[in-house]
Amino acid sequence: MDMTRGVPVQIHLETWVNQDGNNEHHEFNEPGQLVQMGDTLYVRYREQTDGDATVPVTFKIAGTDSVMLTRGTAETDTRLQLQFEAEKAVVARYTTPYGVIPVQTVTPRMDVVFTDDPLNGEVYIEYRLDANQQHLGDYRLHLNFTAAE
Repeated sequence: MDMTRGVPVQIHLETWVNQDGNNEHHEFNEPGQLVQMGDTLYVRYREQTDGDATVPVTFKIAGTDSVMLTRGTAETDTRLQLQFEAEKAVVARYTTPYGVIPVQTVTPRMDVVFTDDPLNGEVYIEYRLDANQQHLGDYRLHLNFTAAE
């Protein structure tokens, strides 16, 4: 299987958000693609938003304790790039139509599991977002990807 060219996968992503006492839960099931370059895995898909619009999403998985999430593109007005490092705080960039906002991720828990046969993987991350010394919220994400039949 040549994973440098990309393998079709089925994406199942769940996210939980707790901001100011409000809880939200989102679930996405999308077709995607898995690409391997060296020891790094890229999981890419397009997230359905309001109406017919889609937003490109990429998870860059470098080993079991480093994951980068990119939502949007450099060409769009809004691009969120979060870096998760197990048990570390990392400053990230949130590009908005009003400028770049530095945000910080603090990741107390990260689990990354990957198997070749059958090809599938799972990423679970618990993280906190802070900006300007303000606690923005607590988040969890659970990504599953499985080679499409």
